[in-house]
Amino acid sequence: MVILDVSIVNVALPSMRGSLHFSQTGLQWVVNAYTLTFAGFLMLGGRAADLLGRRRVFLAGTALFALTSLACAVASSRGLLIGARALQGIGGAVISPASLSIITSSIPEGAERNRGLGVWAAMGGLGAASGALLGGLLTQLFGWPAIFLINVPLGALVVMLGARVLVEGRREDIDRHFDVAGALLVTLGLVGVTFGIVRTEAFGWGSAQAIGPVAAGAVLLALFVLVEARFARVPLVPISIFRLRALRAANMIVVLMYAALFSMWFFLTLYMQQVLHYDALGAGIAFVPLTLGVVTGSTLAPRLIARSSVRVVLTGGMLSASTGLVLLTGVRPGGAYLLEVLPGGMFCTVGMGLSLVAATIAAVQGVPRAQSGLASGLLNTSRLIGGALGLAVLGTIADSYSGQQVRAAVPALSALTDGYQLAFAIGATFCLAGAVAAVVLLRPRRHEVDLANEPAADPAQEEAEPAELLVA
Repeated sequence: MVILDVSIVNVALPSMRGSLHFSQTGLQWVVNAYTLTFAGFLMLGGRAADLLGRRRVFLAGTALFALTSLACAVASSRGLLIGARALQGIGGAVISPASLSIITSSIPEGAERNRGLGVWAAMGGLGAASGALLGGLLTQLFGWPAIFLINVPLGALVVMLGARVLVEGRREDIDRHFDVAGALLVTLGLVGVTFGIVRTEAFGWGSAQAIGPVAAGAVLLALFVLVEARFARVPLVPISIFRLRALRAANMIVVLMYAALFSMWFFLTLYMQQVLHYDALGAGIAFVPLTLGVVTGSTLAPRLIARSSVRVVLTGGMLSASTGLVLLTGVRPGGAYLLEVLPGGMFCTVGMGLSLVAATIAAVQGVPRAQSGLASGLLNTSRLIGGALGLAVLGTIADSYSGQQVRAAVPALSALTDGYQLAFAIGATFCLAGAVAAVVLLRPRRHEVDLANEPAADPAQEEAEPAELLVA
């Protein structure tokens, strides 16, 4: 539901424009308002789940998301819709890390938790992949308010069931001092960076309107690191969490994956509608096999990890996605869905399902229970920032190259697909870099292998182990 609302709006934008008389620039903020608050508040939402209780925060976030979805549906003006979308993003930023934290804190590491994480990742992938189909169906049959109204009964059902079946995860033995300075700095910093990225669509990368917010956000994030490392009594984000090698690697790989594959959905939508002349509903139906590819990869991942390792599955998934993007560089005018879209799309989506589950497992392995919400917030922030950054960069590159081709007297449709081809090729290099990162950064170190093969040590002896092992 949360990830779906990032993409489901796109198909309904023309209807919103006609109904509420948006300008082209104003219409972008129906998407950007949600993206900004979602990205900006993820870290805060994840830490709040650790401090205030995962069940309590999850249910409150779900209630907020459902109520603001209702406000979006009944909005009678542009300002009300954009404001409700911003509040909806805050609800999403609370739900997403809290839901993942509930899984990681409730189930011990091992096959059962991996299955739970596989389902969680499959739902996220399903939400990202099915936005075009559901958005087209709901808008065409019931009008654009339906894309928001559908969240209201779903949210109410989740709150009722969650209140009965979820166990409160708050620990009573931790300091509940809230790091106000850290919360403000990281939230404003992430909002600034995201705001600058989304502004590149209208003003370009070299403009002050884009560079200014990105630079300001980067300065705020640098101050945030300083405050957390030096001054915060109980840091919002303890810097020690970044000593976890698998967490660092997983977040890096997720940024690369979403930079490539979030853009893939965008370009394929444009290709099928502008070049192959599908209508919105037809394009949505064409995405059904690709959606099933995400679910298939997510379902297979826990079983494959049990037989091999997170590192092997994550590497294989990123290589599959890279292969798919290479195949998609064959898009052209006069092409066919079965030849130009489906094969490459299936490689990409199965690889996405495999990689997302494996990266999620890697990111939360070894994380202390009291910091599981924080780790979840970090992972979700990487997903959203990677997607926003990738779409902004690859969209700019594709548009610029298509413009050069048009000025060189290349026919318009050929120029358009030339831009898509270049974007897919660069995305393939992102995924290939992610595969290399998985091989190198998730390689077991010698002392980790030795420890895994040794018999259990005496507890008294364990306390005398060198501190370097703990840091590693």
